[in-house]
Amino acid sequence: MISSIQEFYSIIPLIIIAGIILVSVTLEMFTEKSEQSIAWLSIVAFLITGIYSITFVDQTGVTLQGMLATGGIVNIFWFIFNVCAAIVCLLSIDYIEKYGSNFGEYYIIIQTSLLGMMLIAGSKDLILIFLGLEIMSIAFYVLAGFNRTRTSANEAALKYFLLGAFATGFLVYGIALIYGKATTTSIDLISTNFSTLSSNVLFLAGVLLFLIGFSFKIAAFPFHMWVPDVYQGSPTTVTGLFSTAGKAAGFSALIVTFAALFGGSESHLFTPYLSAIAVFSMLYGSIVAIMQSDIKRMLAYSSIAHAGYMIIGLAAGNNLGVAGIIFYLAVYSFMNLATFGIISIIEGKDESNLDIDSYAGLGTRSPVIAGLLALMMFALAGIPPFGGFFGKYYVFIAAIDADLTWLAIVGIIASVISVYFYLRIVVVMYFKSSELVEKPQYSFREMFAVMISVLLVIILGLAPGSLIDLITSFL
Repeated sequence: MISSIQEFYSIIPLIIIAGIILVSVTLEMFTEKSEQSIAWLSIVAFLITGIYSITFVDQTGVTLQGMLATGGIVNIFWFIFNVCAAIVCLLSIDYIEKYGSNFGEYYIIIQTSLLGMMLIAGSKDLILIFLGLEIMSIAFYVLAGFNRTRTSANEAALKYFLLGAFATGFLVYGIALIYGKATTTSIDLISTNFSTLSSNVLFLAGVLLFLIGFSFKIAAFPFHMWVPDVYQGSPTTVTGLFSTAGKAAGFSALIVTFAALFGGSESHLFTPYLSAIAVFSMLYGSIVAIMQSDIKRMLAYSSIAHAGYMIIGLAAGNNLGVAGIIFYLAVYSFMNLATFGIISIIEGKDESNLDIDSYAGLGTRSPVIAGLLALMMFALAGIPPFGGFFGKYYVFIAAIDADLTWLAIVGIIASVISVYFYLRIVVVMYFKSSELVEKPQYSFREMFAVMISVLLVIILGLAPGSLIDLITSFL
């Protein structure tokens, strides 16, 4: 009886989100003008779930007949997902009204995607990972094309769906090969027998296909082709969700499946593959971002580069690498949310003001907005003392500890290249004149969401050890 009660308490975050989905669907069906109520209901539910998850982070366990882990790293991911979703909903209230797409189902789809992310992070079974991934992905395909009157949004949704389905094929085939040799989909059992299974070519091919499937989801080179068009065509607040919580969910699946192998004699098997995609992602994303004139496309290529930095932690194959990835994901999520939040404020109707040159003179027209955006550009570039610097620092140190110093050096070179296109935004805002005199209009809700994100980035930069110590205590 006690065990059952403990299991119930451990899955309360999932119960809250599932319950909110049912309540929101009911409100949307039976009430008029439910958009505002569902939006605030979602925000409150996400915050409660996030706070609950981080409060009971030390109560680790496995439930649902060994298929779902709770507590520890899982709860840290749940906290990141829920805070990101709450901030996105807060930013979206005014943004989707601007485009005439203020429908209650928008928030229901975000709730559904969040449930999928939480299942992925807590999975102890490959089937549950696949189930969570499909729940999240289908919701993302709909969100990408939510501004249904815009051709670019419809194009983004179609491209995302087609390439996402293609990636899912890799994933499913990989799981089939893994099951064919291991005769189980339990991650714990596969990890226990990995030394024996790793001698089988088909099993290794299955793991590689699994990796390739999630390389699409985390936007790693050469599986990045959907990113620029989808980021550009999707609603800006939705792009913020894709690039933060969506990317964190993809990495959580890789950490869940491969963390148990770190430290073993076989942990080096996939280091060449991971190192290669890390190098190409970092360099390709950083170099191509320089040539972009649209700020959302620039951040899309930036996202590819950041995926490369995080993959360094996987290639390192040690606990410091895992801790560095999770810290990096937390900081990166809040940096990107603040940045896309500011872009959504500046963006005019019909996708205007998205060109980088349209930010000229922003330092004079709106000093507060320009100042916050400049801070986020410094943070994304990895300039101390912001959290972005320590995210890169931890994964680079993990690489050096794993005798992959050359990989850390490539990461530093890519970071230096990226400074150019991030600081380019700052130069345009403060040192380039503009004929525009109109100030960006924003509500208290939008500014509050941006300020919370900026504050979290600053706090994680000033006290990075607090989060790193929490993460490493569960590794």
